[in-house]
Amino acid sequence: MKDSPGFLVNRVLGPYMLNAFRMLDEGAKPETLDRAMEDFGMPMGPAELADTVGLDICLHAGKSLAKGATEVPEILANKVALGHLGKKTGQGIYRYVDGKPVKGQPDTYDQKLVDALIEPYLQEAETVVAEGIVADADLADAGLIFGTGFAPFRGGPLHYIKTRARKTP
Repeated sequence: MKDSPGFLVNRVLGPYMLNAFRMLDEGAKPETLDRAMEDFGMPMGPAELADTVGLDICLHAGKSLAKGATEVPEILANKVALGHLGKKTGQGIYRYVDGKPVKGQPDTYDQKLVDALIEPYLQEAETVVAEGIVADADLADAGLIFGTGFAPFRGGPLHYIKTRARKTP
């Protein structure tokens, strides 16, 4: 693996998480985003993942990876300013009781939402291979299955891109 800011895992999660935060800023319910990604096969959705990592860590990592090239999502900036850092403080995107998020009902969603959520992740996975950060697609797929929990039954993000392309007329 070549040296690169964020290496593989954070480099791919960064655009995925930024995209989810932007959707939250636009009014999407965190429960809906989380359910869509859990149904896709991820171990948890982006809102719960952000709370688990810590919103302060997400903010710092995002600024580091973006190098000022993008605006901080409003929900992230506001939550951190309030000290609502996620699971570790008992309040973040969700409120936590006994270490578990208190979630409302998700809205119904369709495949378009799933595709919109996962697309930045997929694009960045392709980019790290193209840049030689990871030697090949198989290593990237394995690293992202084990490092981010990408839906293992989908074979990894690059395998998923290929199989998805074959299904599209």
